[in-house]
Amino acid sequence: MQCEVRVQTADFDVSTELNLLSQQSLQTGAIVNFVGTVRDIHNGQSIANLELEHYPGMTEKSIQDIALQAAQRWQLLAATVIHRVGLLQPGEQIVLVAVSSMHRGEAFQACEFIMDYLKTQAPFWKKEQTEQGAQWLDARESDGEAAKRWQ
Repeated sequence: MQCEVRVQTADFDVSTELNLLSQQSLQTGAIVNFVGTVRDIHNGQSIANLELEHYPGMTEKSIQDIALQAAQRWQLLAATVIHRVGLLQPGEQIVLVAVSSMHRGEAFQACEFIMDYLKTQAPFWKKEQTEQGAQWLDARESDGEAAKRWQ
Protein backbone atom coordinates (compact mmCIF):
# COMPACT_ATOMS: atom_id res chain seq x y z
CA MET A 1 0.00 0.00 0.00
CA GLN A 2 1.18 3.50 -0.85
CA CYS A 3 0.85 5.87 2.11
CA GLU A 4 1.43 9.61 2.08
CA VAL A 5 1.60 11.31 5.50
CA ARG A 6 2.22 15.03 5.91
CA VAL A 7 2.07 17.35 8.90
CA GLN A 8 2.19 20.93 7.67
CA THR A 9 1.17 24.52 8.31
CA ALA A 10 0.03 25.14 4.73
CA ASP A 11 -3.51 24.44 3.58
CA PHE A 12 -4.17 21.59 1.16
CA ASP A 13 -6.32 21.21 -1.94
CA VAL A 14 -8.68 18.25 -1.55
CA SER A 15 -9.25 17.86 -5.29
CA THR A 16 -5.53 17.71 -6.02
CA GLU A 17 -4.92 15.18 -3.24
CA LEU A 18 -7.79 12.93 -4.37
CA ASN A 19 -6.56 13.09 -7.95
CA LEU A 20 -3.06 12.03 -6.85
CA LEU A 21 -4.55 9.21 -4.77
CA SER A 22 -6.63 7.96 -7.70
CA GLN A 23 -3.49 7.68 -9.83
CA GLN A 24 -1.82 5.24 -7.43
CA SER A 25 -3.54 2.16 -8.87
CA LEU A 26 -5.77 1.21 -11.79
CA GLN A 27 -7.47 -1.28 -9.44
CA THR A 28 -9.07 1.61 -7.54
CA GLY A 29 -12.81 1.15 -7.33
CA ALA A 30 -13.47 3.49 -4.42
CA ILE A 31 -11.97 6.58 -2.84
CA VAL A 32 -13.37 7.79 0.46
CA ASN A 33 -12.25 10.94 2.20
CA PHE A 34 -12.88 12.97 5.32
CA VAL A 35 -12.03 16.65 5.76
CA GLY A 36 -12.06 18.14 9.25
CA THR A 37 -12.47 21.89 9.71
CA VAL A 38 -12.20 24.38 12.57
CA ARG A 39 -15.57 25.11 14.17
CA ASP A 40 -16.51 28.63 15.27
CA ILE A 41 -18.21 27.47 18.48
CA HIS A 42 -17.20 24.86 21.05
CA ASN A 43 -19.15 24.18 24.25
CA GLY A 44 -21.20 27.33 23.64
CA GLN A 45 -18.15 29.60 23.38
CA SER A 46 -17.10 31.48 20.24
CA ILE A 47 -13.72 30.37 18.95
CA ALA A 48 -11.38 33.07 17.66
CA ASN A 49 -8.74 30.55 16.56
CA LEU A 50 -7.31 27.11 17.20
CA GLU A 51 -3.62 26.42 17.63
CA LEU A 52 -2.28 22.92 17.00
CA GLU A 53 1.11 21.70 18.14
CA HIS A 54 2.80 18.36 17.52
CA TYR A 55 5.94 16.40 18.20
CA PRO A 56 7.84 16.43 14.85
CA GLY A 57 8.92 12.99 13.68
CA MET A 58 6.91 11.19 16.34
CA THR A 59 3.61 12.51 14.97
CA GLU A 60 4.31 11.42 11.38
CA LYS A 61 5.41 7.96 12.56
CA SER A 62 2.27 7.62 14.67
CA ILE A 63 0.05 8.52 11.70
CA GLN A 64 1.98 6.14 9.43
CA ASP A 65 1.44 3.34 11.99
CA ILE A 66 -2.30 4.08 12.11
CA ALA A 67 -2.55 3.90 8.31
CA LEU A 68 -0.63 0.61 8.29
CA GLN A 69 -3.00 -0.82 10.91
CA ALA A 70 -5.88 0.09 8.59
CA ALA A 71 -4.11 -1.62 5.69
CA GLN A 72 -3.79 -4.80 7.78
CA ARG A 73 -7.55 -4.81 8.41
CA TRP A 74 -8.78 -3.82 4.95
CA GLN A 75 -7.42 -4.24 1.44
CA LEU A 76 -6.32 -0.70 0.78
CA LEU A 77 -4.46 0.42 -2.30
CA ALA A 78 -3.34 3.81 -1.01
CA ALA A 79 -3.89 6.33 1.76
CA THR A 80 -3.21 10.02 2.26
CA VAL A 81 -3.28 11.71 5.65
CA ILE A 82 -2.54 15.43 5.89
CA HIS A 83 -2.81 17.18 9.25
CA ARG A 84 -2.21 20.88 9.69
CA VAL A 85 -0.52 22.51 12.65
CA GLY A 86 -0.07 26.11 13.69
CA LEU A 87 -2.67 28.83 14.08
CA LEU A 88 -5.96 28.10 12.28
CA GLN A 89 -9.11 30.18 11.93
CA PRO A 90 -12.75 28.98 12.03
CA GLY A 91 -13.72 27.45 8.70
CA GLU A 92 -10.17 26.42 7.80
CA GLN A 93 -9.29 22.83 7.01
CA ILE A 94 -7.42 20.87 9.68
CA VAL A 95 -7.17 17.32 8.40
CA LEU A 96 -7.62 15.19 5.30
CA VAL A 97 -7.91 11.42 5.49
CA ALA A 98 -8.35 9.74 2.11
CA VAL A 99 -8.13 6.06 1.23
CA SER A 100 -8.52 4.04 -1.94
CA SER A 101 -9.47 0.40 -2.30
CA MET A 102 -11.13 -1.88 -4.78
CA HIS A 103 -14.45 -1.73 -2.89
CA ARG A 104 -16.34 1.07 -1.16
CA GLY A 105 -17.13 -0.79 2.07
CA GLU A 106 -13.46 -1.27 2.88
CA ALA A 107 -12.67 2.32 1.95
CA PHE A 108 -15.42 3.71 4.21
CA GLN A 109 -14.36 1.57 7.18
CA ALA A 110 -10.65 2.29 6.77
CA CYS A 111 -11.22 6.04 6.49
CA GLU A 112 -13.32 6.05 9.65
CA PHE A 113 -10.81 3.85 11.49
CA ILE A 114 -7.91 6.14 10.58
CA MET A 115 -9.82 9.23 11.68
CA ASP A 116 -10.92 7.63 14.98
CA TYR A 117 -7.35 6.59 15.79
CA LEU A 118 -5.93 9.92 14.62
CA LYS A 119 -8.13 11.67 17.18
CA THR A 120 -7.02 9.38 20.01
CA GLN A 121 -3.51 8.11 19.19
CA ALA A 122 -1.62 10.79 17.28
CA PRO A 123 0.39 13.25 19.42
CA PHE A 124 -1.30 16.60 18.76
CA TRP A 125 -2.12 19.31 21.28
CA LYS A 126 -4.91 21.81 20.66
CA LYS A 127 -5.42 25.21 22.24
CA GLU A 128 -8.57 27.24 21.61
CA GLN A 129 -8.69 31.00 21.91
CA THR A 130 -12.15 32.07 23.13
CA GLU A 131 -13.70 35.20 24.60
CA GLN A 132 -12.77 33.83 28.04
CA GLY A 133 -9.12 33.34 27.05
CA ALA A 134 -6.99 30.46 25.83
CA GLN A 135 -7.54 26.89 26.94
CA TRP A 136 -5.85 23.59 26.10
CA LEU A 137 -8.33 20.96 24.99
CA ASP A 138 -8.52 17.54 26.59
CA ALA A 139 -9.34 14.44 24.58
CA ARG A 140 -13.09 14.01 24.22
CA GLU A 141 -14.67 10.96 25.75
CA SER A 142 -16.73 10.44 22.59
CA ASP A 143 -13.52 10.15 20.51
CA GLY A 144 -12.25 7.42 22.84
CA GLU A 145 -15.56 5.58 22.62
CA ALA A 146 -15.48 5.76 18.82
CA ALA A 147 -11.98 4.26 18.73
CA LYS A 148 -12.95 1.41 21.10
CA ARG A 149 -15.29 -0.13 18.53
CA TRP A 150 -12.29 -1.13 16.41
CA GLN A 151 -10.67 -3.19 19.19
